[in-house]
Amino acid sequence: QVQLVESGGGLVQAGGSLRLSCAASGSIFKILSLDSMAWYRQAPGNQRELVASITSGGGTNYVDSLKGRFTISRNNAKNTVNLQMNSLKPEDTAVYYCNAHRQDIDYWGKGTQVTVSL
Repeated sequence: QVQLVESGGGLVQAGGSLRLSCAASGSIFKILSLDSMAWYRQAPGNQRELVASITSGGGTNYVDSLKGRFTISRNNAKNTVNLQMNSLKPEDTAVYYCNAHRQDIDYWGKGTQVTVSL
């Protein structure tokens, strides 16, 4: 199994920044063979949506609307994936979830709340 724990969420004013981190633990074999890791978010009343993803080789993918403001990075030595969020807007308010994908299995963290105030 793979366990994911997010951290770094909180309350920030519009225009501010936050850095989310996700630490993976559990089966070392499975962690090292993850195909990709990603961040999703879910706002109240909305479906969970992809924010950004990063492959084991470092390739990244972003939702078009977030390009230039959010940056995903991965530290394979520490088994962590980070999401740097800049120029935050109230519409970025959501629970942010860490995801890890291996073969046909998705692992999820419990989420961390990000609230952006005016």
